[in-house]
Amino acid sequence: MNRKTKKQMRKTPRVTSFQEGFQQGYDQGMTHGIHSYGKWMAGTSIVIPTYNQMDLLKGCIASIQAHTAHPYEIVVVDNASTDGTADYLRSLDLNVRYKVLERNLGFAGGVNHGLMMARGQYIVILNNDVVVTPGWLTNMLSCLDSDASIAAVGPVTNYIGGEQQIEVPYSDVKDMLPFAERFNKPDPGKWKYTDRLVGFCLLFRRELLYDIGYLDEGYRIGNYEDDDWMIRIRLSGRKLCIAGDSFIHHFGSVSMKSIENSQFEETNHRNAKFYEAKWGNPHQLIQETRHTNGAAYEQFGVRGIPSYQFYPDRRLVKTSGSKLYWLQDGHKHPLELQDAHQAAVFNPAVRLSYYELQSIPTGDIIQLHTPEELQQQQAGKMTIGIPDGSIVTDSSPEAAQHLFQLKDGKRRLFITPHAAECWGIDQQDIYELTTEQLQSIPQGLPIIAPPMLISPIL
Repeated sequence: MNRKTKKQMRKTPRVTSFQEGFQQGYDQGMTHGIHSYGKWMAGTSIVIPTYNQMDLLKGCIASIQAHTAHPYEIVVVDNASTDGTADYLRSLDLNVRYKVLERNLGFAGGVNHGLMMARGQYIVILNNDVVVTPGWLTNMLSCLDSDASIAAVGPVTNYIGGEQQIEVPYSDVKDMLPFAERFNKPDPGKWKYTDRLVGFCLLFRRELLYDIGYLDEGYRIGNYEDDDWMIRIRLSGRKLCIAGDSFIHHFGSVSMKSIENSQFEETNHRNAKFYEAKWGNPHQLIQETRHTNGAAYEQFGVRGIPSYQFYPDRRLVKTSGSKLYWLQDGHKHPLELQDAHQAAVFNPAVRLSYYELQSIPTGDIIQLHTPEELQQQQAGKMTIGIPDGSIVTDSSPEAAQHLFQLKDGKRRLFITPHAAECWGIDQQDIYELTTEQLQSIPQGLPIIAPPMLISPIL
């Protein structure tokens, strides 16, 4: 018994030392976390959405680890694969962070989860069916950092639509690397601006998420969500650029090809209709907006016009946690309700992501005791005798039935009926103006639909 007692007594200082050490480590970790909150990794987060393509994913990750010279992290989002991808991800070391989703949220949903997890000052969205090459990221970063007005950069490849596809001398991926090593010599002369980048590989600065927001999850499975994002970037006044000295190999739409033809056609058709309903003619929209709103683009400079400037005034928005804000005069005003049950009275409030909400300056808190008090917030300036924030249309039977919001003496066009519907415009509260009255009011920035967010954590 004495020996046993002595052994127990010997353990006491060790236990104490362990507890002290654990507490010290915990305290240091908490302190570091507090001081580093909001600070990002001095490197690039490479976000890879994946679905049932484990072998391709392995090759993609291996190529990143072999050919990426700059500091980076890999973030993989598994869209509920059934081929063992989750077990493979769990077997990897800490250099690969991952999230296994319970259901397939599609390309946009998977990417958005990865963007939320990303810690880098730069971010790459990368398909799982690519093999990167020596110098790929170095050359793309050089291109992006060459001009502050460039919002996003893409490489060239062997298989893609549009300007980013080039002719290659190899027919087997095994022969690709020697070609890529010769091709990827730094050469700014190969960089060129473009109107469209494809989402198989996109590099951008983190700040773009605050200015533009997440991908629109209204596009199911895949296709068109990258085109949508490019339109939002260009509408902001920012530039897109192809780094013609950065080549990566692309096997090409493997996840989409794995879908049955009937389902693929149905998905593609649905996404095309959603894109058209949301944007109408986006290229004409961009051209006309830049022509009629030059002063606004000059005001915001190279960083471009943030997305909230394309949202209507005097509207309710909310977070995924249902925190309510009142948008007015370029600020978000937190709403404080005397009775939490009153929140239902204010629906529909439009949901915005935390990134977008953070980009909107915060105004004074608005305290409400009754729902009617919110209407008092709508009193403001007048344009031809109509209050700011009002919705107007052309009364002429021959005129296209466009809707506008009056703001600071200008008329702001809802670019499509879908945009007006997304913002909960009530047809009963619309003023009718003559064509002459409407045309006498200068045009302001158009009003677009916000990205649809299905994931509850964004």
